[in-house]
Amino acid sequence: MTIEIEPIGYCVSPFETVECVPIQPLAAQGIRGTLVVFDAYAEGLKDLDGFSHIIVLYQFHRVKTPALRVVPFMDTMEHGIFATRSPKRPNRIGLSTLKLLAVHGNEIEVEGVDLLNQTPIIDIKPYFPKFDTILDARGGWLDKQTISAFTELKSDARFCE
Repeated sequence: MTIEIEPIGYCVSPFETVECVPIQPLAAQGIRGTLVVFDAYAEGLKDLDGFSHIIVLYQFHRVKTPALRVVPFMDTMEHGIFATRSPKRPNRIGLSTLKLLAVHGNEIEVEGVDLLNQTPIIDIKPYFPKFDTILDARGGWLDKQTISAFTELKSDARFCE
């Protein structure tokens, strides 16, 4: 089975290289960027401005080869790729929940940006607190980590090989 996915736009962010990019939006508080949606899809942004947050699906476009086991930023132990948010995924798809600041035509101003500049955007979905918040969720191996350690970590080039 072959699946074809075309970008619907791209991200404009302050990060030109993978070094020092926050590893998740929580660690990128205050960092702003813009999602530029191609004109062919701009009509799909109608009513998006009523949401406080959006879920952005994108492609890790600088990852060259996938891996099924990785040592993630948040640990020194190897884990299976599907137990991490490492970019070395088989389909190189990432997701971030970003704070929506404004929609202007085909541009979406966001905060909490943890994407490289020019990252291809695959899809945008509204964040629904009633659907997307799971109060009794478990965090697996990440439950051992502290939030303070998490927010201080920045990416490096280990996943670009």
